[in-house]
Amino acid sequence: MRRKLAAGNWKMNGLSTDMGEVAALPTSLGVEVLICPPATLIDRMVRDPNTFVQVGGQDCHPNPNGAHTGDISAQMIADAGASHVILGHSERRQDHGETDALVRSKIDAAWSMSLVAVLCIGETEAQYQAGETLDVLRTQLAGSLPDGAAPGNLVIAYEPVWAIGTGLVPAMAEIEAVHGFIRTELATRFGTDTADGIRLLYGGSVKPGNADEIFAVPDVDGALVGGASLKAADFGAIITALDAAG
Repeated sequence: MRRKLAAGNWKMNGLSTDMGEVAALPTSLGVEVLICPPATLIDRMVRDPNTFVQVGGQDCHPNPNGAHTGDISAQMIADAGASHVILGHSERRQDHGETDALVRSKIDAAWSMSLVAVLCIGETEAQYQAGETLDVLRTQLAGSLPDGAAPGNLVIAYEPVWAIGTGLVPAMAEIEAVHGFIRTELATRFGTDTADGIRLLYGGSVKPGNADEIFAVPDVDGALVGGASLKAADFGAIITALDAAG
């Protein structure tokens, strides 16, 4: 049985004064909670006795070390105490020109350090309007995901690029179709048992007002939340909705 996961991506937000938002999240619920803060807060969040969440990084370099100014390796993220790392986010793919092949090498690096990779895939608005969503996702899965995927080392987040931070959300039937498609693609490549155990998250303008509806969709095992994860009131309501969805 797949345990539900509420993951928060703080992106380039968050200072030490924001740590209280994590401590104020609801506890004792039947879902996992993951926060991926900026790298400056990973160690502090892991060590904070007032936080109960799992902590992850937002990206990693494919190499373990070297002359890569400003980058952070999977080894460094694991050394700071993190358990997960987000890879292939559309903002990395677009702003930094990351290819599927590069994302694949980063996942290999994460797995080498026993980090759980949160692989992000999703189509642009133009691709969505052209009816190319499934073709795009098929290509991203094939190119970005190495062999060796398992429920214990991988989470996949479907984030339509046009829905991130825009307030727009696909129809629930579209989310259901996409998540079912991803599950089928995983089963074809890795087998049904593996596919059935890998958690699939939806991301893109998830907020308290639409969380109940999204979490009722089959094959949605949680959410990757951006802006709404920065405040305990909003993220807490999303966590509670996910817990209620069972």
